[in-house]
Amino acid sequence: MSTPPVPATEATDRAARRAVTVFPLLVVAAAVVGLVTPGTFAGWTVSVPYLLGVVMFAMGLTMTPKDFEGVARRPWAVGLGLVAHYVIMPGLGWLIANALHLPPQLAAGVILVGCAPSGTSSNVVTYLARGDVALSVSVATVSTVLAPLVTPPLTLLLAGEFLPVDAGAMVTDILKTVLLPVLAGLALRLLAGKLVDRVLGVLPWLSAVTIAAIVTIVVAGSATAIKSAALLVFVAVVLHNGLGLALGYGAGKLARLGRPASRAMAFEVGMQNSGLAAALATAHFSPLAALPAAVFSVWHNISGALVAAWMSHRSRRAEAPARAA
Repeated sequence: MSTPPVPATEATDRAARRAVTVFPLLVVAAAVVGLVTPGTFAGWTVSVPYLLGVVMFAMGLTMTPKDFEGVARRPWAVGLGLVAHYVIMPGLGWLIANALHLPPQLAAGVILVGCAPSGTSSNVVTYLARGDVALSVSVATVSTVLAPLVTPPLTLLLAGEFLPVDAGAMVTDILKTVLLPVLAGLALRLLAGKLVDRVLGVLPWLSAVTIAAIVTIVVAGSATAIKSAALLVFVAVVLHNGLGLALGYGAGKLARLGRPASRAMAFEVGMQNSGLAAALATAHFSPLAALPAAVFSVWHNISGALVAAWMSHRSRRAEAPARAA
């Protein structure tokens, strides 16, 4: 879910919490619709890349040159975040696929989720967790820009043993559905900033509805296989996301980045752009391979909100004695 930079105001805090709370519910409802009435969405698979383009265009509209300036100010921390993201999550995807003996389509789907860039809702979850939002935005921005160069070869390397992977075609698809829409959104923000500022509050909801539509289409396309595979996919997704959050936080702590930056690292590693993973899986593998991405889209927002609430609570408890003194 694309989210604008968030100033520390009570009104923004309420809006951010509302968005993070409602989004998973919306996606769950979308999944149920796709499962109950799969025939309604027959033939809609071709629209998934275009829907993802809408999400990425909205993400580009929220960006400013300051997002890239943050990379220059903290290259070590941003570089660590990128390496952690593109090493931990793909590696975990491969390990989980093998440990659970997933069927080839599901294994490729789980690995593809791991090879995707940072999740588009990681920034607002970092904010709710009282983490380093500037670092979160920088890592998410650069991981998205680098996705055409990183995601296809990683997918070929790790998922190639399960299914044939056309890395060249995947590069082209990511350029068309991710990078170009993001750059177009950024350009429009630079050219018509005041106009875009008026609609920033709508963009998270536009992205949420669009991702929900992607989930509906993906679930409808694999509805017949979900009854037998749903539990296995859910276990894989929970392990993937949970270990990613923990290892991301641990990487920040080992690098001595401090608690706020470590929290940002947790969400930048553990939360994935599952919309991109679903689109790529649908286009290059099958709707069944896109099922892990659809489940991840729901679960990582639920777990992210819960972990953020726990981290925020810990911060408030730690600050209480200082305020009392």
